[in-house]
Amino acid sequence: MENSASEKLFYSSLVTEHIVPKGRDFAFKRWHNNLIKFAKRYDGFLRCDLCPPLRCKDPVVKWHDIIHFDSPEHLNAWIESNDRQRLVEAGQDIFYAYRFKSFTTGLEGWFSMQSGSSENRGLGPPRWKQILAVVLGLYPVVMIQAIAFSILKLMQSWSLASSMIVNNLITSTILSLLVMPFLSRHLRFWLQPAYLPISIKKNLIGTLIVVASLGLMVIVFNGALWLMPQ
Repeated sequence: MENSASEKLFYSSLVTEHIVPKGRDFAFKRWHNNLIKFAKRYDGFLRCDLCPPLRCKDPVVKWHDIIHFDSPEHLNAWIESNDRQRLVEAGQDIFYAYRFKSFTTGLEGWFSMQSGSSENRGLGPPRWKQILAVVLGLYPVVMIQAIAFSILKLMQSWSLASSMIVNNLITSTILSLLVMPFLSRHLRFWLQPAYLPISIKKNLIGTLIVVASLGLMVIVFNGALWLMPQ
């Protein structure tokens, strides 16, 4: 009972930044009030905190709000709702741009980023970095698994379809629970969200680490395969 009670304390929140042209504060607050009016109709809504506006040197004002729901499921239902999508589209006439980050929604993924709809794509690392990082994690898992299964003579009599599903389950589990969290943590300096600036030096160092690691693993695995009995 204590565990279930404590889990309810970990509410899910959505932090949104809206970039509004100066002089349109009233229109934005009216739009935002309408947005919250609809959010209140959804199960699990707790409250919304609208922060004081941030006046920028550019002719814009940044408005930040934090909306809270009682569970990841209820927050996701609001994020993906037709009501919210319609209101966000209507708001395009009021604010220049917006971006958001949700917490404990189950959307964070391998790179602690949002993925899915187009409005979330800019919150993750550039695609080429994601591809290199996934290959860096996937390649050794697949190779070690293939070598181990060959030595132990596992599933050799199985059909391709049957052995493939087991292999994929094992690979995905290891990749998601162990390898990708490890890589995303140690390559965090390089796997910056696309909208954040990163120095040429950091970009070069991170890319060289990934490429060199892949090259070294190719050499090691080729040597291991050559030593294996045919």
